[in-house]
Amino acid sequence: MPNLDLIITNGMIVDGTGAAARPGSVAIEGDRIVAVDELPSGTVARRIIDARGGLICPGFIDIHTHSDVSIVSHPCCASKIHQGVTTEVVGNCGFSAFPVNPKYRTDHTDLLRMIGRVDTPLDWCDLEGFAAVVEQARPAINVAPLVGHGTLRIAAGIGSATLVPEEDLARMRRLLAQCFEQGAFGFTTGLSYVPSCLADADEIADLVGLTASYDRLYATHSRGQLGERGAIEEAAAVGSQTGVRLQYSHLAINQPANWGTADSVLERFHSFRHRDIDVAFDVYPYDASSSALTQHLPPWVQHGGIEPMRQRLADRSDRLRVTHELAHDWWDDRPWMWQRFVISAVPGADDLIGRSIQELADDAHVSGEEMVIRLCEQFGNEVHIVLHYRQERDVVAFMQDDLASIGSDGLALPATGDFGRPHPRSFGCFPRVLGRFVRELSVVSLTDAIRKMTASPADRLKLRDRGRLRTGYFADVLVIDPKRIADRASYVAPIALAVGVEAVVVNGKVAVSDGEETGIRAGRLLRYAA
Repeated sequence: MPNLDLIITNGMIVDGTGAAARPGSVAIEGDRIVAVDELPSGTVARRIIDARGGLICPGFIDIHTHSDVSIVSHPCCASKIHQGVTTEVVGNCGFSAFPVNPKYRTDHTDLLRMIGRVDTPLDWCDLEGFAAVVEQARPAINVAPLVGHGTLRIAAGIGSATLVPEEDLARMRRLLAQCFEQGAFGFTTGLSYVPSCLADADEIADLVGLTASYDRLYATHSRGQLGERGAIEEAAAVGSQTGVRLQYSHLAINQPANWGTADSVLERFHSFRHRDIDVAFDVYPYDASSSALTQHLPPWVQHGGIEPMRQRLADRSDRLRVTHELAHDWWDDRPWMWQRFVISAVPGADDLIGRSIQELADDAHVSGEEMVIRLCEQFGNEVHIVLHYRQERDVVAFMQDDLASIGSDGLALPATGDFGRPHPRSFGCFPRVLGRFVRELSVVSLTDAIRKMTASPADRLKLRDRGRLRTGYFADVLVIDPKRIADRASYVAPIALAVGVEAVVVNGKVAVSDGEETGIRAGRLLRYAA
């Protein structure tokens, strides 16, 4: 074997398949793995990483992220590279950075503000243009793009329409097909968000059918108003109708009356598999979620964008109607528990961050519903919340299931900056699984957890040549200290880098060495290959 670029040696190989750990080494030449396990005697390399006492495993593939624009504005990707993430899957929940119709660029920007700050002008139109911007930014990690339904609706000029004429639907189909031809890995819906939630079943089935014809993934953020059971049934129905590969996004039980019923939810998923519906799900290891506060407003008040929404909220009768509808949750016609809604980001009002809706309402001597309206009226989609509406026992049950992949639902962010108090998942998701749930609680095995972070998401995406330690695969490789790996990000102090990921190799280049970033950014925009 010639003089190689890199050898990682003296570690325990966890290859991503779920197989038992075994001693071995990994040899890398260029951007590919050229040998795994025992290396021929006399093998030499220009660089050697000694993984003694550590694990050698594939780079983590975060199957569910919202780094669509942050990966351009913050290409260091510090929050993710220190977790061992080497590939971000963007475009989830109906939000994506493409296609962009220049005529509606403001609407595109307002939509993306629902998933985070938009510090990058959307100066592109299609996946090719977005790819050029990503490649110019040189991110530290790879980007695998999906196409968001909400973005697609805006680009097609449909926006908040409920009944879509055939010519408009045909325009969406053409745009979606173009995205697939340019290499997008799949299509996503966000059925709790305007405008995606305004689509009827025929529109969704039509676009998902096109997705299936291209053999791409369909990932859905379900319709919250249906409750867990109804939302899962809706997703399964379109999977059965179209034969698509179906990914149920960030599976959780948010309905208080259903807390503790994870087993019955999982029974539904396995019953669908027995009916030959190719369904799986992703999950993140926290008992709280995060979203834009406007998600909780009735869809009708959000039609047309932020300014029409403000005009409706200024109308007395419309405001009374919104107040009445906000007084009932999505599922059981019960009041929302506003003390569980905590402000995580709001522009120019740092004094609100970390406070609950109920606290703010009490201070202002108004109802929680009125406080939500005031915040959305003033700040539009830029008010973000952390919502404490789950239980950890359900999270554990979902993580343990064979159909699970791990996805953060977070963003790639730098280690410093004014980001408010975001959900800690952006900085801690993957080390939290390995530190808390594998090492401390022993509720998930090490090899199974790593499979759910590597080979499983790669298989769902049909992301070939990544997700396993295998000769010929791309060299996205980690060295992890299993005794030390841990998340440090909390709900109170979420901007804190994880520890215990000692080395990160992305496309054969060392991005992290001895736990520190090297400054080398070798990530790529990945494209689907049949």
